[in-house]
Amino acid sequence: MARAWAFGDNVSTDHIIPGRYNITTDPKELRKYAFKYARPEFAEQVRAGDVITGGKNFGCGSSREHAAIVLRECGVYIVANSYGWIFRRNCINLGVLPLETADKMLVRDGDLVELDLMNLTLKDVTLGCVQNLSAVPRFVVDICSSGGLVEYLNKVKTYDISPSSTGQRRSA
Repeated sequence: MARAWAFGDNVSTDHIIPGRYNITTDPKELRKYAFKYARPEFAEQVRAGDVITGGKNFGCGSSREHAAIVLRECGVYIVANSYGWIFRRNCINLGVLPLETADKMLVRDGDLVELDLMNLTLKDVTLGCVQNLSAVPRFVVDICSSGGLVEYLNKVKTYDISPSSTGQRRSA
């Protein structure tokens, strides 16, 4: 069973990974500083499969990819009412599925939760309530399950965007 890490509205990318630690893109190094000032215990206590819940505008702020990288490295799921649009796009590009619910977030910090991606629900086992999640476009699921946009495009072979590529379109 997973633990819920509850956050409110307007959680910025600086809350997720403070700018002063963005001197590297090494995911393992960045992970040490996840929510460093907002939740100092997070980096040590978070486990893969845990669920971060947020309110409106989760991931607002700067356009740096570090926030999505650090969450991917932590292995968490994110369910929020809405996302900062650049953060949402960075998550998808890096293989982190941004899940949404239109309902008021009921999950409390530290509650035990079960995320059911097939039925698009987040069950708070502690409270005994269920949050319905919004449908996710198939292409977004495909990109995220491939590990991100680069991996997806290389898998479908529409474009070759490997480092040695010229970025030319391939014929299918």
